[in-house]
Amino acid sequence: MKRSIVTLPDYAIGEDIYEKAGSFIKKYGKTAVIIGGKTAMSVAAKELTEALKKDGITVLGQVWFGGDSTYENVEMLEKDDTVKKAEVILAVGGGKCCDTCKVVAENLDKPLFTFPTISSNCAPCTALAIMYNADGSFKNNFYSSRPPVCVFINDKIIANSPIEYLQAGIGDALSKEAEVALALRHVELDQNLLVGLSLCQVCSEPLLKYGEEALQSCREKKTSTALQEVILDIVISTGLVSNMTVCPEFYYNTNLAHCFYYGATIFPVSHKYLHGFLVAYGVLALLDYDGQTELRDRVMQFYHKTGLPITLADVGLTDDDLPALINKAVNVPGWHIDHYELSPERFSQSIINVDRLGKEMKK
Repeated sequence: MKRSIVTLPDYAIGEDIYEKAGSFIKKYGKTAVIIGGKTAMSVAAKELTEALKKDGITVLGQVWFGGDSTYENVEMLEKDDTVKKAEVILAVGGGKCCDTCKVVAENLDKPLFTFPTISSNCAPCTALAIMYNADGSFKNNFYSSRPPVCVFINDKIIANSPIEYLQAGIGDALSKEAEVALALRHVELDQNLLVGLSLCQVCSEPLLKYGEEALQSCREKKTSTALQEVILDIVISTGLVSNMTVCPEFYYNTNLAHCFYYGATIFPVSHKYLHGFLVAYGVLALLDYDGQTELRDRVMQFYHKTGLPITLADVGLTDDDLPALINKAVNVPGWHIDHYELSPERFSQSIINVDRLGKEMKK
């Protein structure tokens, strides 16, 4: 076996899910700290605190996570008296908040529960934390010993969040099947990886089927079956794949689509765009590189209808940026696929090919 210990998170969804959260959390402790983003805490912390109080759980306080998943912010939180006193950690916010809290929870040996207030990636569900330098560029991956204990998804709150987060989540989630299936194409599969491969194959179609309707629900600030399906795909389905395909022993979770993203992070202009927008463009480059032109064109049409990027200009980049982008991309986790040739020159050409096709589509 490539890995003998596997832990997976529980998850729950619903407009009333905060009312039910205490029954899960009280088994792990009676005091908690909410660590979150400022906006996230403003829309969720009061409701969550009051709901937990009914189950005998005291929220000792609310602490801002620092704004980015950096080790400097981890150190700040670990020194905070409220964080040190609390028996459990409640991460309230987006992916960078959840990733920061994973490191804090691991270092302090405290159980972690996540409460995503946006649906922009699978971070609330995974054991992997993506860590950044203070300038916003990628630093490294941090591997927790287990993912969060439970993910509590309040779809009403997500329905009222800015639509660009859901767009980004769709873009990020569409990378899962493309990247994992490619990564495992020539790998001898054990049970871990067989499950991961099977799960990844149910990640794309729900997004293409329900994506437009889910985005319309978000515009109208109301939940729907389509929105729930898309949220569960973004946060849970892709997160479960990650938990089965990445750990300190192996890394089959990401490759070319995320390499494009990591390469783009060296440019300050890229910080204006959410993670999933950059990854979305990387998905198109991956499909072009791998010769999956029919799927590339289908996904590009979907992007065109849903406001996701189909040209470099859509993410603030130009052809002139590609040499530096590629230089970064080939030196990050993911620039390796077993028994599959990776060429920086070919990858650069695929990025250009997508840009050309996107410009034609916009005419």
